[in-house]
Amino acid sequence: MAAPFVLVLLDGTIAGYYTLSSTSVQLGELPEQTVRKLPRYPLMPATLLGRLAVDRRQQRKGHGRFLLANALYRAAQSEIASFAVIVNAKDDNARRFYERESFLPFPDQPMKLFRPMADIKQLFK
Repeated sequence: MAAPFVLVLLDGTIAGYYTLSSTSVQLGELPEQTVRKLPRYPLMPATLLGRLAVDRRQQRKGHGRFLLANALYRAAQSEIASFAVIVNAKDDNARRFYERESFLPFPDQPMKLFRPMADIKQLFK
């Protein structure tokens, strides 16, 4: 189950969308430097950015970065506990996009990345 958010341009064109949902991560999946800062629970609550897509005709116009910023803002404003936003990059281009936006790879899963919520909240102060 996920909540979808759609970017509709002024002319009614759908430029892209993303989804957000709750998820959890096992502590053992995370980098040691991240684990040191977290409570010692077996599972940590997180927010899953399940999909983020921009229409091919609307790419290279900044819509992807706008959608990501909007998703991070919504996640940061949530009153539900979450230690990070998690993404699963579908390919190397998507992985590089998220890495440019300060997402960190999981040690054993380079296509799965996260950005700590504390870092995200600093963006919007």
